[in-house]
Amino acid sequence: MLLFEFSVRTVAPGGSYPSTPCPPERSKPLSDTTLTPPAEDTYVPRQIIANDLEGSFEDAIDGTMVSVEDSQIVEGTVVKVDKDEVLLDIGYKSEGVIPSRELSIRNVVDPSEVVSLGEVIEALVLTKEDKDGRLVLSKKRAQYERAWGDIEKKKEEDGVVSGPVIEVVKGGLIIDIGLRGFLPASLVELRRVRDLAPYVGRSLEAKIIELDKNRNNVVLSRRAWLEETQKEQREEFLDNLKPGEIRSGVVSSVVNFGAFVDLGGMDGLVHVSELSWKHVDHPGSVVQVGDEITVQVLEVDLDRERISLSLKATQQDPWQEFASGHRVGELVYGRVTKLVPFGSFVQVGDGIEGLVHISEMSAHHVDLPEQVVTPGEELWVKIIDLDLQRRRISLSIKQAAEGGTVSAEYQEHFGEHAYDDEGNFIGGETSEAQEAWAEYYAEHPEALVAGPSAEIAATDESAADATAVAVEEA
Repeated sequence: MLLFEFSVRTVAPGGSYPSTPCPPERSKPLSDTTLTPPAEDTYVPRQIIANDLEGSFEDAIDGTMVSVEDSQIVEGTVVKVDKDEVLLDIGYKSEGVIPSRELSIRNVVDPSEVVSLGEVIEALVLTKEDKDGRLVLSKKRAQYERAWGDIEKKKEEDGVVSGPVIEVVKGGLIIDIGLRGFLPASLVELRRVRDLAPYVGRSLEAKIIELDKNRNNVVLSRRAWLEETQKEQREEFLDNLKPGEIRSGVVSSVVNFGAFVDLGGMDGLVHVSELSWKHVDHPGSVVQVGDEITVQVLEVDLDRERISLSLKATQQDPWQEFASGHRVGELVYGRVTKLVPFGSFVQVGDGIEGLVHISEMSAHHVDLPEQVVTPGEELWVKIIDLDLQRRRISLSIKQAAEGGTVSAEYQEHFGEHAYDDEGNFIGGETSEAQEAWAEYYAEHPEALVAGPSAEIAATDESAADATAVAVEEA
């Protein structure tokens, strides 16, 4: 070991260096010297050790730095955060660079929202030296490698993973479970969900149903988790639900083939054929999501855990209502809805249509229905057959022209006093026609050529003729 001694020269303010050095005085060996706080212009000896390195100086420097390899996971401190990259000190000869795209499994992120200065994080070495000589790291890949091991273990144990929904993609959701887990739309709930946007930001639990590290593919199922956790509740709910019961529920989803209704424990399906007594083009024309409706339970399938419901069963059957208020031989007023080669359909009630066969359109021969009627035309028809079981009504324009009994609702419209017990028009002393004639004669007294009795007779006759003409024209 070599000892070196140095002298310290000081210069007073405004002075100059001394012309000759002042050699130090040493009364005892350096090893025995007791160091005391130096006074001004006092020499302070320093003990310096030299040549105690094993190897070269460059090797000594390299020995103080960590060594890294590609795909290695390292730990470091964030020393700089920029808008497009983060610098990480891992003890290497230069800071590692984490590009913003390698910070998170989210597609677009602000680096300052992911890490902060001084934070200690893990990163995976992508390359020790890129074309610019930089050490390139990935926080996302390190997180992925750590998470993959946990997920494989949970898959083996048939466990559950959880995480926030970070994105809506085609066909489903992306859940952050340390990596990007895909949750298909059909497996989000016990029933299919159309609008996935409200799930973004929510934390969901799910089972792992598919795992492929080579393809970086993780498929999840929340429905499987719901079925497992709610199995006892569903079984109890189904056991207490009986066909024929009337239940209230909320429309939870509308699809092409019907509507799903939340009964408070499970969803049941109202098929499109059970939504209304009328023809339904699309379920959305009858119900909307969020509607509170009353339904009847048609069937409970315990094995498949499915519930069939009916909305129209809770409503009055218009066919039954029509049949109870009408009989064969009555005249009813209707509107032509459709022409077919063999006749025309006429709507005679709310959701009730009857067929006028081409042979019942006119007293003379008819080749085509459009020779007699047009769609939208309103006219009188006679009921010639009423089959409630088959829900069919046969009508006749030809027989309506011959006259007959007018149905009760039209008698009320024209005034019950104007019809006898058989429904035939007889007029009356207080008919609207009488009042109209009275007003006419008051304005045109010259038209009165007979007495009051003749006036009344003329009035009744005119009213009867007007009704007869209307029926004949119809």
